[in-house]
Amino acid sequence: MIRPWCRQILAVIRLEMRKTFFARRGWWVYLLAFAPVAIWAGHAIDVSRSRDPALASAKTVPSFALDSIETGMTPDEVIAKLGQPYSRRAFRTRRIDREVMSYTDGGNTYTFVFDHGELHGIRHAELCNLNQDSVIFAAVFQYFFLRLAIFFGCAGIFMNLFRGEMIDKSLHFYLLAPMRREVLLVGKYLAGLLATVVIFTGSAALQLLIFVAHFDSQVRAEYLNGPGWSQIAAYLGVTALACLGYGSVFLAAGLLFRNPIIPAAAVLLWENVNLFLPAALKKISVIFYLQSLCPVVAPPGRDMSPVLALLVSNAEPAPAALAVAGLIVVTLAVLAMAARKARRLEINYGTD
Repeated sequence: MIRPWCRQILAVIRLEMRKTFFARRGWWVYLLAFAPVAIWAGHAIDVSRSRDPALASAKTVPSFALDSIETGMTPDEVIAKLGQPYSRRAFRTRRIDREVMSYTDGGNTYTFVFDHGELHGIRHAELCNLNQDSVIFAAVFQYFFLRLAIFFGCAGIFMNLFRGEMIDKSLHFYLLAPMRREVLLVGKYLAGLLATVVIFTGSAALQLLIFVAHFDSQVRAEYLNGPGWSQIAAYLGVTALACLGYGSVFLAAGLLFRNPIIPAAAVLLWENVNLFLPAALKKISVIFYLQSLCPVVAPPGRDMSPVLALLVSNAEPAPAALAVAGLIVVTLAVLAMAARKARRLEINYGTD
């Protein structure tokens, strides 16, 4: 019996793939999935345009020496204290006599602007560095990509696997076919899972590629030879597990509820208040296990009000093996519940 079921599942997957990848209702899923790619591409372009080629060979100056420079000093006095700058430019016209000198302490750049031989302005900018960008990547991944992009993308794809065919009045063709309802459900779920994994892991891979590529070759090599490949594998694995978990929830919602928007809103609320829940309740959510598997912990937003910051509760992340096993068990349990509903499913297009 298993071999015919496998053939039927593969047949359902083939039928569903075109509808899942190229559905007219699903174009917004691609926009949502690849929005972070655009963010990182813009960041990489901005860093490349603002990077001074001379900075690569610049001699670093201690921060305390740079902080000791005061307005009113002359270029010669600054050079006497700090040495030669890595970049020195002059702009002279009839009315303008300006000189700009740049120094770095390795993590920041200091730009000193002299007008008519006197220091009038000091500009300080933080250099783009791997550790800082790793934390930013983790924040974008955990607070936007997992909680919003994958969540709503899975809702849009998996809810329509059954509910969309009810709206289009085409589900009865499947129900009249000589196959078990459970086989139909598994085939549809695997088609949705394949689509979401391809779309969202593709987006995550492009984000990681841009994130790594905009650093120079030395920093890139140190990162990849260190924690880089394991972090990349972890982010891609978490993305696939998010599709696995949220997909089962939304497939079941599309079967169990006539209006699946209400349960989707309830799940969204529960997943997003996870930060503020007690440790015991945090574990009754998909996002807790996904965050436990993330290689870099994203801190709460800096703009969070002090009152909300006090409400944030901490819980020990679940071990990796337990987090993966927990997500798989929850997925199988939800699919079993959905299969029971599918077994008793009756179609009445007049009421659905």
